[in-house]
Parts: sequence; C-alpha cells; structure tokens
Amino acid sequence: MPEGDTIHHAARRIRPIVEGRVPEIDTPHPRLGGDRWAGRLAGREVAAVDAHGKHLFLRFDGGLAIHSHLRMTGSWRTYRPGQPWRRARRRAWLVLRTEGGEVVQFDGPVLELLTESRTRFDRRLAQLGPDILAPSFDEHGFLRRLREDDPTRPIGDALLDQRTVAGIGNLWKAEGCFAAGLDPWRPTGRVSDEEALAVVHATRPRMQQSAREGMQDRLKLIYGRAGRPCPRCGEPIAQAGQGDDNRTTFWCEGCQR
Repeated sequence: MPEGDTIHHAARRIRPIVEGRVPEIDTPHPRLGGDRWAGRLAGREVAAVDAHGKHLFLRFDGGLAIHSHLRMTGSWRTYRPGQPWRRARRRAWLVLRTEGGEVVQFDGPVLELLTESRTRFDRRLAQLGPDILAPSFDEHGFLRRLREDDPTRPIGDALLDQRTVAGIGNLWKAEGCFAAGLDPWRPTGRVSDEEALAVVHATRPRMQQSAREGMQDRLKLIYGRAGRPCPRCGEPIAQAGQGDDNRTTFWCEGCQR
C-alpha cells in the first residue's frame, strides 16, 4: 500500500499542473457516474492540493473536494502535454487536463467527490491521527493516542493504526523501529514516550526525503531483506506476519530490543 511519503510526493507532482487552474475533468470509470463530476466541477479552480497521511485531496473553489485513498491498487501519474500514458486507458478513473499537462488517477479504489465540510467531519477522516509529514508534527497528540491503545498491542502494529499516526505503513514501520533500535514486537505499554518518539524522529526525515525526491526504495535498510545480514550488527534480518492483517514485519533480533 502506498504510504504517506508516496502520497505527499504525488501531491507535489500534481500541484504545478492543476493548482490555481480550471482543469478539464474526465471520469471514464463507470463507478464515478459518467459526466456527473465534470458537471459539478465545471468552471471551478483548484484552490489547493494537499495530503494527510495516506489521503490526498484536490480542493476546488466553491467548497468541493476530490478525496483519494489508493489502498493496494491505485496510483497517481502526471504527464506533460502530449506525453503518452504508460498505463492502459481503461485503467483510468479520473483525468484532469490543463495547459500544464495531465493528472491521471489509475485503478481507484477510493475516489469520491465531497463537500469541504464532509472532509472535516467524515468519521473516517476526522479520526486520523497526526500526519507524520505535517510541517509541525503533533508529538503530544501522537503520544496521547498511543497511550489510549491496548497496552498489550505490539508497537509495530500500533504504528500502522492511522488513528494513532497517519502516514506510516508497513515499510516505514519496519524501517523506523530498526532505526530506533526498537523491537516491533514489544508491547506498547512497555515502550516509553522517549522510545516511541525516537521512532518518529528516525522515520520522519527519511519520509520527508522520499516525499521530496520519490526515491523510497533507495532509503530502505531492512525492509524486504529477510535473511540478509543486518547493516548494524550482522545478524540475519528476520520476518514474520504481524497484526490482524498479518502484515509482513522485518526486524533484527540481534540489535532491536
């Protein structure tokens, strides 16, 4: 699943094409109701493109917003004017065209047109925790939400809960715990505030770099490297499923405590 850095990077690519402009809108996927979106958004300028965790918003004048969550299948792509698409057109759900290029959302699966008030009060969105990539991260809010969680829940699983901190996914959970030397299986109730914040402080700069440059794969130290030597102590990297969704977790049994 694309994580917060991927979504923030997408927002950075999309802004120069549509922000401050009135795009031509096409919704080829039948789930979006044909020309209904184009009719409601006709003549409206894109006021802002922003992200919160794994959610992306295109905010239009007049109090409407497009909300996207890519889950496991979706993606955002940007193209220069006249540049061929690199994916089949049948996979496109949303297309925005301006003189600056095209923005295409492929493969859904969550794409909806909301009022601005709904983006603030919708339960799914209102429950989101502090965005790890916000200009100023709310450490107190993060710790408060973490302490409201089940103290027996492994810290690695707790970090995936978007109600606790928005934007961390399976990759950055593993990388953050490794960078902080924290065992992702340790119960949250046995993780101090300082240790929890150490994960955030280790993860945030690397996610910020990935959000700027789009080079997530180059920043990985242990994710996807089960059986290889730990870059810190040389012990083999371990892997196992964690949490209700059995998400594969990577860690070093030699140096993460």
